[in-house]
Amino acid sequence: MPKNGQSGEGPGDGKESASPVTSKEMIAQPNSQTPPRRKPYTDMQSAARFPIKLPVEVKSKSGNRPGETQNISANGVLLQMDAEMPVGSLVDFTISLPADVVGADSDVQLDCKGRVVRNYEDGGRRGVGVVIDEYRFERS
Repeated sequence: MPKNGQSGEGPGDGKESASPVTSKEMIAQPNSQTPPRRKPYTDMQSAARFPIKLPVEVKSKSGNRPGETQNISANGVLLQMDAEMPVGSLVDFTISLPADVVGADSDVQLDCKGRVVRNYEDGGRRGVGVVIDEYRFERS
């Protein structure tokens, strides 16, 4: 352990990553001219994932494309789609959460804005990982 009592890990230790994260996870540095640091992508993946398959339509600059959720976490969603979505693409989508799943009288719409952080192919379908930057709940 260094003499200053810190673990030796942190800024300047060579273990940082410039991976994308949600705006909520940025570490703010008020009155600083240094831009905020972002948590590594691997930290974001540590959130509990809930396997749930729901239809979704993903809107991006390249058009609207149907898909299906594979799992959802506090940080993002894994979608299965027929089309490729390039990493970095900005997307909008709405997930309709069934009333019986969320314990409500009617379905709840989850309107999301995010960005694609990974994609892969599996059996002719694409897996698309999206970080959710903004979301809003609406009752239908």
